[in-house]
Amino acid sequence: MLTPISDTYHILLRDIGDTLENGRVRAYQAANTFLVQTYWHIGRHIVEYEQQGNEKAEYGTYLFDRLARDLRDRYGEIFSRSSLIYIRKLYLLYPIGESLIHQLTWTHYIELLKIEDSIERSFYEKQTVLERWSVRELKRQKKTSLFQRLALGRNKKEILRLAAEGNKPDTPANLVRDPYVLEFLGLSDLHLHSESELENLLISKLQYFLLELGKGFAFIGRQYRITFDNRHYRVDLVFYHRILKCFVLVDLKTGRLDHGDVGQMNMYLNYFRKEENMADDNEPVGIILTAEKDEVLAEYALGGLTNQIFVSKYQFYLPDKRELEAQILAVLDTAEHEKDNDAFESPSTG
Repeated sequence: MLTPISDTYHILLRDIGDTLENGRVRAYQAANTFLVQTYWHIGRHIVEYEQQGNEKAEYGTYLFDRLARDLRDRYGEIFSRSSLIYIRKLYLLYPIGESLIHQLTWTHYIELLKIEDSIERSFYEKQTVLERWSVRELKRQKKTSLFQRLALGRNKKEILRLAAEGNKPDTPANLVRDPYVLEFLGLSDLHLHSESELENLLISKLQYFLLELGKGFAFIGRQYRITFDNRHYRVDLVFYHRILKCFVLVDLKTGRLDHGDVGQMNMYLNYFRKEENMADDNEPVGIILTAEKDEVLAEYALGGLTNQIFVSKYQFYLPDKRELEAQILAVLDTAEHEKDNDAFESPSTG
């Protein structure tokens, strides 16, 4: 006959399990940190070898081929020619070893090393840590040109801050992206979609939609019913933002934005402020997702409203990264040009 198990034994078992799980996580993180640091030192050895003049004979021809072959012979199938090239690049792009971030695995760093632009690379590095992206999620955000989308409409100072700090959802404006990329739905703009069809598909791919929305969003419900004056209304999608401590209402529009859509969202926000908000909740935020956005109409429809309403386009295809990059470079170049002109026109003090 088994001895009865006390409650304290269950607590003991739980505590051991928690400790074991935490230990495994920390051991995995420590192993990844050590691996990245080891590769950084290997990269340093390769670069120092090249700087001694040996690269003239071997770099670009036989060095990586021979190194990969000899290292495999000595240590097994750990190194390939391409992995050695990335290891060398790790040292060149992060010459200060202390700048390596321990939360990032070597596989994360491989994706970051593929980004040639240092400003863009810095953004994805910071954002991966902020939002705890897996490698798969990092690849997706790169593919959808998240940095370029967030940088649009910002001046040089704001773009550099975005790269240095990542996009922190500390204001409602920082929550919103324009456009939202919904390529994960596998749809085409050529196909006519109803709002209910679009909503169903977003719910079926909620994990991907939350990734596109960004950090801090928690799903509350769909077709959220609100009632007043004996009439029922339904908000398409309702979220709660854990960081800003506010409701975020999303209204889906498959056609063009109409001024009535803004009025409807304004009414929803007024209702949530009075009927749904708790004492410590902040003002609710509204996002109207529309297939077509008329900038002038949006400006006039939103003007003078006290509620925080944003209008963004959605699209089912990946953005043209080169076009976005050109627009951002134009902003950075214009800022540099204006700076040079100011310096040229300033009177000499000598």
